[in-house]
Amino acid sequence: MNLSTRQLEAFLHVARLQSFTKAAECVHISQAGLSMMVKELEEQVGIRLFDRTTRSVTLTEAGRRFQPVAARAVEELGSVVAVLGESNARAASTLRIAATPLVSASLLPAVFKEFARLHPEMTIVLADAELGEVRRRVLEGEADIGLGFFFKPAAGIVRSPLFRFKLMRVDPADGSRVGLERSAPWSSMANSRLIGLPPDNPIQTLIEAHLAEIGRAHEDRPAVNLFATLIGMVEAGVGTAVMPSFALVDCLRHRVRVAMLSKPAAHIELYLASRRGAERKPIAVEFATALQRAIPALVRHD
Repeated sequence: MNLSTRQLEAFLHVARLQSFTKAAECVHISQAGLSMMVKELEEQVGIRLFDRTTRSVTLTEAGRRFQPVAARAVEELGSVVAVLGESNARAASTLRIAATPLVSASLLPAVFKEFARLHPEMTIVLADAELGEVRRRVLEGEADIGLGFFFKPAAGIVRSPLFRFKLMRVDPADGSRVGLERSAPWSSMANSRLIGLPPDNPIQTLIEAHLAEIGRAHEDRPAVNLFATLIGMVEAGVGTAVMPSFALVDCLRHRVRVAMLSKPAAHIELYLASRRGAERKPIAVEFATALQRAIPALVRHD
């Protein structure tokens, strides 16, 4: 049995108006078309629903029993469609972002503020989480986009590069020397007391590859899990750290000295991640573009 909503609505209009002509005018189709829909409905349910004469159209006993069932089915389907429509509208006006903690703290607030001003009807939901959780949220559809340093391709995820950050040296303040200084070569850290992230952190792995050039790779040194903690440790004078320039905004809030590393210059790529096969929301594309445009002013490499 393959009943359609149009057939049920046609039946209900005829039952209410007791006229194929009036019912056809009500739904703006031809009388022949309406009669065909009712005939097809009767064939599918296997019983005559109307007694037709040249002067009247009345429900049969089966038609009277079928009428409340058809009315309930149309009403319930309409309610479901309305609920789905409201849900879809809410989803379309909500942008869910998952990003790693320092990206969330350093790069997103200013963009959020401007984006909210331009799109007051939008709701932005941010989940600041470690990279593995960002990946999970994107894969399971809990986030429309993810932001992080996805060094390796992952099944089910599409990576789109957003911005290349330089690696920078961060030292404790030295008297009045504080803030962003000129660039420094990697060799300038030959004798520095280094601290960093855990050895298995992908960013630290990249850093170690460059430290190997000055004979400082994979040393037994203090390590912390979060960049915010690392910056605090540098400020306290525990040691010197190497980190990507996306942390520059946060570094400049502390009494530390920062210099972009050169000879050689080293970079790390920030990616936007989305679920493979999922249609990206237009508002997500617009947000990514706004973020990409805002980052240079936030990190001020030069």
